[in-house]
Amino acid sequence: MRYLPLTPDDRTAMLAVIGVDTVDALFVDVPDAARLAGPVDLPHHASEMAVERDLVRMAARNRAAGAGPFFCGAGAYRHHVPASVDHLIQRSEFLTSYTPYQPEIAQGTLQVLFEFQSQVSALTGLPVANASMYDGSTACAEAVLMATRVTRRRKAVLSGGLHPHYAETVHTLAHNAGVEVNALPAAVDAEAAVLAAIDAETACVVVQTPNVFGTVTDVTAIAAAAHAAGALLIVTTTEAVSFGLLKSPGEMGADIAVAEGQSIGNSLNFGGPYVGLFACTEKLMRQAPGRLCGETVDAEGRRGFVLTLSTREQHIRRDKATSNICTNSGLCALAFSIHMSLLGGAGLERLARINHARARRTRDALAAVPGVEILTPRFFNEFAVRLPRPAADVVEALLTRDVVAGVPFSRLAPAAGLDDVLLVCATETTTDGDIAAFASALTAELAR
Repeated sequence: MRYLPLTPDDRTAMLAVIGVDTVDALFVDVPDAARLAGPVDLPHHASEMAVERDLVRMAARNRAAGAGPFFCGAGAYRHHVPASVDHLIQRSEFLTSYTPYQPEIAQGTLQVLFEFQSQVSALTGLPVANASMYDGSTACAEAVLMATRVTRRRKAVLSGGLHPHYAETVHTLAHNAGVEVNALPAAVDAEAAVLAAIDAETACVVVQTPNVFGTVTDVTAIAAAAHAAGALLIVTTTEAVSFGLLKSPGEMGADIAVAEGQSIGNSLNFGGPYVGLFACTEKLMRQAPGRLCGETVDAEGRRGFVLTLSTREQHIRRDKATSNICTNSGLCALAFSIHMSLLGGAGLERLARINHARARRTRDALAAVPGVEILTPRFFNEFAVRLPRPAADVVEALLTRDVVAGVPFSRLAPAAGLDDVLLVCATETTTDGDIAAFASALTAELAR
């Protein structure tokens, strides 16, 4: 056998060395209820050509985001990625690179990460950024754990505007770390509820702006209230392009800023891989998870790069680590940095303004549709609407009219009781024709 080279005699000899009679004895600790009684319900092995045909047929069922009007956001955004970004990241020295255990021999890799950190720091308005996280949700959860270490408290307050998937990720890590999570009910404008929830036991307050409903909030007042109670403020952002137009987390008093960087340099990719951004104040630097690359000079005074902070405990003595995230999303971080370098500060601001303008046009067009209520009072490129019918049903109906209308909030939080709420996003890829087609299709569908 090509992939199963061991013969029955080989297996018998191995079991004898281990000291058991059968392979089943190796799984004695697995409860009977968790064991399969027979083969899984999957097709038996097939030839390479047959598998390829099946996969091609399955892939053909997908609808590309660029195939027609597309208004999905909710944490993953369709933006134009210049061809130069993909061309550069596919160079072999980038495509196969990995932060090594003896990193200083890979100066190119370290410089890329250093430049990435510099860009993240500039965007978030905070002085220290790490060399990326897996994605925005895990960055958010790591920030909560970091805050509990810093404050020595065990309670986190999550805004009702935080993306439900981010909240679920926080719950997963916090539960295993013994951290209490106070997740507030979903709210389009959550500032008042967050302020009321802060108390003397709070380790951190997690807010999102623009939030999952698209609402833009100046969180300066929340920062002041958190700090007065001895808590840290964590600001989350799922749409990185918004940094080009809105006040940065650092300017608003954030102690930690986390974000999803997919919007810059990375396409939708069916949901991943993505890249998490993480930045904090200098005071908190030594509690930050992951790696930090720094700039230095060698013995001859030449510029060089090193891993400034990357405790060996993260690789060896895991129980003493600040975090067990030991890697970084290197290729996605590189794509982010290349796109940011092409845009520059002025280009990012111009791109952000285009996004906001397209979203306003979409908002105006949908507001004119009978039965549609605009819920989001102030937004960047995404907003929520209330429909007279379940949003999921309307989205399915509009697909037959070749319009991907957005993301039903019920898909993110089924138990929230907001089945009639639809999240709509417009970016620089949205055309006037797309907006007109959406409004026309929605008008026709709601009139049925």
